[in-house]
Amino acid sequence: MIDDTQRAAQIVHAPARKKRGVAIQREIVVLVAMIVFNLLFTPHFVSLQTFNVNLTQVVTIVIVGIGMTLVVATGGIDLSVGASMAIAGAVAPMLFMNIAGPPGIALAFTLPIVAAALCGVFNGLLVTRLRVQPIVATLVLFIAGRGIAQVVTDGSLQAFSNPAFQWIALGKVAGVPFQILLMLALVAVFTWIVRKTLFGKYLLVTGGNEDAAYLSGIPTVRVKMIAYTVCAALAGLAGLISISVNSSSDANVIGLGVELDAIAAVAVGGTALTGGKAYITGTLIGALIIQLLRYTLLAHGIPDAAALVLKAAIIIVAVYVQRKRG
Repeated sequence: MIDDTQRAAQIVHAPARKKRGVAIQREIVVLVAMIVFNLLFTPHFVSLQTFNVNLTQVVTIVIVGIGMTLVVATGGIDLSVGASMAIAGAVAPMLFMNIAGPPGIALAFTLPIVAAALCGVFNGLLVTRLRVQPIVATLVLFIAGRGIAQVVTDGSLQAFSNPAFQWIALGKVAGVPFQILLMLALVAVFTWIVRKTLFGKYLLVTGGNEDAAYLSGIPTVRVKMIAYTVCAALAGLAGLISISVNSSSDANVIGLGVELDAIAAVAVGGTALTGGKAYITGTLIGALIIQLLRYTLLAHGIPDAAALVLKAAIIIVAVYVQRKRG
Protein backbone atom coordinates (compact mmCIF):
# COMPACT_ATOMS: atom_id res chain seq x y z
CA MET A 1 0.00 0.00 0.00
CA ILE A 2 2.79 2.39 0.88
CA ASP A 3 4.61 1.61 -2.36
CA ASP A 4 1.45 2.35 -4.34
CA THR A 5 0.95 5.59 -2.43
CA GLN A 6 4.51 6.70 -3.01
CA ARG A 7 4.20 5.87 -6.69
CA ALA A 8 0.97 7.88 -6.91
CA ALA A 9 2.61 10.81 -5.15
CA GLN A 10 5.54 10.72 -7.54
CA ILE A 11 3.19 10.74 -10.52
CA VAL A 12 1.26 13.69 -9.10
CA HIS A 13 4.38 15.72 -8.37
CA ALA A 14 6.56 14.93 -11.36
CA PRO A 15 5.21 17.86 -13.41
CA ALA A 16 4.92 19.97 -10.27
CA ARG A 17 8.70 20.13 -9.86
CA LYS A 18 9.10 22.19 -13.03
CA LYS A 19 6.22 24.46 -12.04
CA ARG A 20 7.77 24.95 -8.61
CA GLY A 21 11.05 26.05 -10.14
CA VAL A 22 9.32 28.50 -12.49
CA ALA A 23 7.15 29.87 -9.67
CA ILE A 24 10.11 30.45 -7.35
CA GLN A 25 12.07 32.08 -10.17
CA ARG A 26 9.26 34.58 -10.74
CA GLU A 27 9.12 35.48 -7.05
CA ILE A 28 12.89 35.95 -6.99
CA VAL A 29 12.64 38.31 -9.97
CA VAL A 30 10.04 40.39 -8.12
CA LEU A 31 12.19 40.46 -4.97
CA VAL A 32 15.29 41.48 -6.90
CA ALA A 33 13.32 44.21 -8.70
CA MET A 34 12.18 45.64 -5.36
CA ILE A 35 15.73 45.56 -4.02
CA VAL A 36 17.02 47.38 -7.12
CA PHE A 37 14.25 49.99 -6.77
CA ASN A 38 15.24 50.66 -3.16
CA LEU A 39 18.92 50.79 -4.05
CA LEU A 40 18.14 53.55 -6.55
CA PHE A 41 15.44 55.54 -4.81
CA THR A 42 15.42 54.81 -1.06
CA PRO A 43 17.96 56.71 1.09
CA HIS A 44 20.08 54.70 3.54
CA PHE A 45 18.80 51.40 2.15
CA VAL A 46 22.30 49.97 1.92
CA SER A 47 23.15 49.61 5.59
CA LEU A 48 23.57 46.79 8.07
CA GLN A 49 20.85 48.30 10.25
CA THR A 50 18.31 48.31 7.42
CA PHE A 51 19.24 44.73 6.55
CA ASN A 52 18.82 43.54 10.14
CA VAL A 53 15.58 45.46 10.67
CA ASN A 54 13.93 43.96 7.60
CA LEU A 55 15.08 40.42 8.36
CA THR A 56 14.11 40.48 12.04
CA GLN A 57 10.70 41.93 11.23
CA VAL A 58 10.05 39.17 8.72
CA VAL A 59 10.96 36.32 11.10
CA THR A 60 7.55 35.90 12.75
CA ILE A 61 5.77 36.14 9.39
CA VAL A 62 7.96 33.39 7.95
CA ILE A 63 7.59 31.10 10.97
CA VAL A 64 3.80 31.49 10.96
CA GLY A 65 3.84 31.25 7.17
CA ILE A 66 5.58 27.86 7.27
CA GLY A 67 2.74 26.42 9.33
CA MET A 68 0.17 28.18 7.17
CA THR A 69 1.78 26.62 4.08
CA LEU A 70 1.21 23.14 5.51
CA VAL A 71 -2.45 23.87 6.27
CA VAL A 72 -3.08 25.53 2.90
CA ALA A 73 -1.44 22.54 1.18
CA THR A 74 -4.21 20.34 2.62
CA GLY A 75 -6.82 22.64 1.10
CA GLY A 76 -7.51 24.44 4.38
CA ILE A 77 -6.67 27.74 6.03
CA ASP A 78 -5.99 28.87 9.59
CA LEU A 79 -7.32 32.24 10.67
CA SER A 80 -6.46 31.61 14.33
CA VAL A 81 -2.66 31.87 14.13
CA GLY A 82 -2.70 35.36 15.65
CA ALA A 83 -4.79 34.08 18.56
CA SER A 84 -2.35 31.18 19.05
CA MET A 85 0.48 33.72 19.20
CA ALA A 86 -1.46 35.73 21.77
CA ILE A 87 -2.13 32.70 23.98
CA ALA A 88 1.52 31.60 23.93
CA GLY A 89 2.69 35.15 24.51
CA ALA A 90 0.33 35.54 27.46
CA VAL A 91 1.31 32.29 29.18
CA ALA A 92 5.11 32.55 28.90
CA PRO A 93 5.72 35.61 31.15
CA MET A 94 3.48 34.16 33.84
CA LEU A 95 5.83 31.17 34.02
CA PHE A 96 9.29 32.74 34.05
CA MET A 97 8.13 35.63 36.26
CA ASN A 98 6.74 33.26 38.90
CA ILE A 99 9.15 30.31 38.63
CA ALA A 100 12.75 31.33 39.18
CA GLY A 101 15.79 30.01 37.37
CA PRO A 102 16.19 27.54 34.51
CA PRO A 103 12.99 25.60 35.34
CA GLY A 104 10.93 28.74 34.76
CA ILE A 105 12.70 29.47 31.47
CA ALA A 106 12.28 25.88 30.29
CA LEU A 107 8.58 25.89 31.12
CA ALA A 108 8.17 29.31 29.49
CA PHE A 109 9.43 27.87 26.21
CA THR A 110 7.60 24.55 26.29
CA LEU A 111 4.18 25.03 27.88
CA PRO A 112 3.12 28.05 25.76
CA ILE A 113 3.98 26.15 22.56
CA VAL A 114 2.06 23.14 23.87
CA ALA A 115 -0.90 25.42 24.64
CA ALA A 116 -0.74 26.83 21.12
CA ALA A 117 -0.48 23.32 19.67
CA LEU A 118 -3.66 22.37 21.53
CA CYS A 119 -5.38 25.20 19.65
CA GLY A 120 -4.28 23.46 16.47
CA VAL A 121 -5.64 20.15 17.73
CA PHE A 122 -8.96 21.87 18.39
CA ASN A 123 -9.00 23.31 14.87
CA GLY A 124 -8.07 19.95 13.39
CA LEU A 125 -10.86 18.17 15.23
CA LEU A 126 -13.42 20.67 14.00
CA VAL A 127 -12.21 20.25 10.42
CA THR A 128 -11.72 16.48 10.34
CA ARG A 129 -14.29 15.12 12.78
CA LEU A 130 -17.13 17.63 12.66
CA ARG A 131 -16.52 18.43 8.98
CA VAL A 132 -16.61 22.17 9.62
CA GLN A 133 -15.20 24.28 6.81
CA PRO A 134 -11.64 25.37 7.74
CA ILE A 135 -12.39 29.08 7.45
CA VAL A 136 -15.32 28.70 9.87
CA ALA A 137 -13.55 26.26 12.19
CA THR A 138 -10.52 28.50 12.66
CA LEU A 139 -12.71 31.58 12.93
CA VAL A 140 -13.86 30.19 16.29
CA LEU A 141 -10.43 30.62 17.88
CA PHE A 142 -9.77 33.75 15.83
CA ILE A 143 -12.58 35.28 17.88
CA ALA A 144 -12.24 33.41 21.18
CA GLY A 145 -8.49 32.78 21.35
CA ARG A 146 -7.44 36.37 21.96
CA GLY A 147 -10.21 36.63 24.55
CA ILE A 148 -8.75 33.59 26.31
CA ALA A 149 -5.34 35.27 26.36
CA GLN A 150 -6.87 38.43 27.81
CA VAL A 151 -8.65 36.44 30.52
CA VAL A 152 -5.40 34.69 31.44
CA THR A 153 -3.63 38.04 31.89
CA ASP A 154 -6.65 39.92 33.29
CA GLY A 155 -6.29 42.19 30.28
CA SER A 156 -3.12 43.75 31.69
CA LEU A 157 0.24 44.45 30.06
CA GLN A 158 3.03 42.18 31.28
CA ALA A 159 6.34 44.05 31.10
CA PHE A 160 9.56 42.18 31.82
CA SER A 161 13.30 42.01 31.38
CA ASN A 162 14.66 38.48 31.24
CA PRO A 163 17.83 38.10 29.14
CA ALA A 164 17.74 34.31 29.29
CA PHE A 165 14.23 34.11 27.86
CA GLN A 166 14.68 37.00 25.45
CA TRP A 167 17.84 35.50 23.96
CA ILE A 168 15.63 33.71 21.44
CA ALA A 169 14.93 37.10 19.86
CA LEU A 170 17.78 39.34 21.00
CA GLY A 171 20.68 36.89 21.14
CA LYS A 172 23.32 36.68 18.42
CA VAL A 173 25.52 33.91 17.07
CA ALA A 174 28.70 35.16 15.38
CA GLY A 175 27.03 38.56 15.05
CA VAL A 176 23.90 37.16 13.38
CA PRO A 177 20.59 37.47 15.28
CA PHE A 178 19.61 34.03 16.56
CA GLN A 179 16.00 34.48 15.48
CA ILE A 180 17.16 34.78 11.86
CA LEU A 181 19.18 31.56 12.16
CA LEU A 182 16.17 29.87 13.75
CA MET A 183 13.94 31.03 10.90
CA LEU A 184 16.35 29.74 8.25
CA ALA A 185 16.71 26.42 10.09
CA LEU A 186 12.93 25.98 10.17
CA VAL A 187 12.69 26.81 6.47
CA ALA A 188 15.35 24.18 5.71
CA VAL A 189 13.77 21.51 7.92
CA PHE A 190 10.24 21.94 6.59
CA THR A 191 11.44 22.19 3.00
CA TRP A 192 13.05 18.79 3.51
CA ILE A 193 9.91 17.41 5.18
CA VAL A 194 7.66 18.52 2.33
CA ARG A 195 9.97 17.41 -0.47
CA LYS A 196 11.64 14.29 0.87
CA THR A 197 9.45 12.57 3.46
CA LEU A 198 6.42 10.35 3.15
CA PHE A 199 4.41 12.82 5.23
CA GLY A 200 5.23 15.53 2.69
CA LYS A 201 3.87 13.36 -0.12
CA TYR A 202 0.78 12.54 1.92
CA LEU A 203 0.27 16.24 2.61
CA LEU A 204 0.29 17.24 -1.04
CA VAL A 205 -1.78 14.30 -2.25
CA THR A 206 -4.37 15.00 0.45
CA GLY A 207 -4.65 18.60 -0.68
CA GLY A 208 -4.70 17.67 -4.35
CA ASN A 209 -7.56 15.17 -4.09
CA GLU A 210 -8.59 14.17 -0.59
CA ASP A 211 -11.13 11.53 -1.64
CA ALA A 212 -8.67 9.77 -3.94
CA ALA A 213 -5.98 9.99 -1.26
CA TYR A 214 -8.28 8.40 1.32
CA LEU A 215 -9.29 5.60 -1.04
CA SER A 216 -5.62 4.88 -1.77
CA GLY A 217 -4.94 4.33 1.93
CA ILE A 218 -3.49 7.69 2.95
CA PRO A 219 -4.48 8.66 6.54
CA THR A 220 -5.94 12.00 5.47
CA VAL A 221 -7.43 12.76 8.89
CA ARG A 222 -4.08 12.29 10.59
CA VAL A 223 -2.33 14.38 7.95
CA LYS A 224 -4.71 17.28 8.49
CA MET A 225 -4.48 17.00 12.27
CA ILE A 226 -0.69 17.18 12.09
CA ALA A 227 -0.81 20.16 9.72
CA TYR A 228 -3.12 22.21 11.96
CA THR A 229 -1.22 21.24 15.11
CA VAL A 230 2.18 22.14 13.66
CA CYS A 231 0.77 25.40 12.30
CA ALA A 232 -0.50 26.45 15.73
CA ALA A 233 2.71 25.33 17.47
CA LEU A 234 4.81 27.44 15.08
CA ALA A 235 2.48 30.37 15.73
CA GLY A 236 3.11 29.85 19.43
CA LEU A 237 6.87 29.98 18.81
CA ALA A 238 6.40 33.20 16.83
CA GLY A 239 4.46 34.60 19.79
CA LEU A 240 7.41 33.96 22.11
CA ILE A 241 9.75 35.76 19.71
CA SER A 242 7.32 38.67 19.42
CA ILE A 243 7.07 39.30 23.17
CA SER A 244 10.84 38.85 23.56
CA VAL A 245 11.50 41.61 21.04
CA ASN A 246 9.08 43.99 22.75
CA SER A 247 10.01 43.06 26.37
CA SER A 248 6.30 42.94 27.09
CA SER A 249 3.20 40.88 26.50
CA ASP A 250 -0.08 42.50 25.52
CA ALA A 251 -2.76 40.01 24.51
CA ASN A 252 -4.58 42.76 22.64
CA VAL A 253 -1.83 43.25 20.07
CA ILE A 254 0.31 40.08 19.94
CA GLY A 255 0.01 38.62 16.46
CA LEU A 256 -2.63 41.13 15.43
CA GLY A 257 -3.10 40.91 11.66
CA VAL A 258 -0.48 38.19 11.24
CA GLU A 259 -3.09 36.02 9.49
CA LEU A 260 -3.15 38.37 6.51
CA ASP A 261 0.65 38.58 6.38
CA ALA A 262 1.04 34.80 6.51
CA ILE A 263 -1.64 34.10 3.91
CA ALA A 264 -0.18 36.78 1.63
CA ALA A 265 3.32 35.30 2.01
CA VAL A 266 2.00 31.83 1.19
CA ALA A 267 0.06 33.05 -1.84
CA VAL A 268 2.88 35.22 -3.18
CA GLY A 269 5.28 32.33 -2.62
CA GLY A 270 3.40 30.15 -5.09
CA THR A 271 1.50 27.77 -2.80
CA ALA A 272 -1.95 27.26 -4.31
CA LEU A 273 -4.69 28.36 -1.91
CA THR A 274 -6.78 25.51 -3.30
CA GLY A 275 -4.34 22.94 -1.90
CA GLY A 276 -2.01 20.32 -3.34
CA LYS A 277 1.14 22.46 -3.37
CA ALA A 278 3.53 23.60 -0.66
CA TYR A 279 6.52 25.83 -1.40
CA ILE A 280 8.27 26.59 1.90
CA THR A 281 11.10 28.52 0.25
CA GLY A 282 8.47 30.36 -1.76
CA THR A 283 6.79 31.42 1.49
CA LEU A 284 10.13 32.82 2.69
CA ILE A 285 10.50 34.81 -0.52
CA GLY A 286 6.87 35.93 -0.34
CA ALA A 287 7.36 37.17 3.21
CA LEU A 288 10.48 39.08 2.17
CA ILE A 289 8.56 40.69 -0.70
CA ILE A 290 5.75 41.78 1.63
CA GLN A 291 8.15 43.13 4.26
CA LEU A 292 10.19 44.97 1.65
CA LEU A 293 7.01 46.45 0.19
CA ARG A 294 5.99 47.70 3.64
CA TYR A 295 9.47 49.13 4.24
CA THR A 296 9.46 50.86 0.85
CA LEU A 297 6.09 52.48 1.51
CA LEU A 298 7.15 53.73 4.94
CA ALA A 299 10.51 54.97 3.65
CA HIS A 300 8.70 57.08 1.05
CA GLY A 301 6.20 58.55 3.51
CA ILE A 302 3.20 56.40 2.63
CA PRO A 303 1.11 55.47 5.72
CA ASP A 304 1.31 51.91 7.03
CA ALA A 305 -2.46 51.63 6.56
CA ALA A 306 -1.88 51.69 2.81
CA ALA A 307 0.17 48.50 3.18
CA LEU A 308 -2.95 46.68 4.38
CA VAL A 309 -4.75 47.57 1.17
CA LEU A 310 -1.78 46.48 -0.91
CA LYS A 311 -1.49 43.18 0.98
CA ALA A 312 -5.11 42.40 0.16
CA ALA A 313 -4.47 43.36 -3.46
CA ILE A 314 -1.38 41.14 -3.52
CA ILE A 315 -3.43 38.14 -2.41
CA ILE A 316 -5.96 38.78 -5.19
CA VAL A 317 -3.22 39.13 -7.81
CA ALA A 318 -1.40 36.03 -6.52
CA VAL A 319 -4.56 33.92 -6.69
CA TYR A 320 -5.29 35.24 -10.20
CA VAL A 321 -1.76 34.37 -11.36
CA GLN A 322 -2.10 30.89 -9.84
CA ARG A 323 -5.32 30.31 -11.76
CA LYS A 324 -3.60 31.40 -14.98
CA ARG A 325 -0.73 29.02 -14.29
CA GLY A 326 -3.17 26.36 -13.42
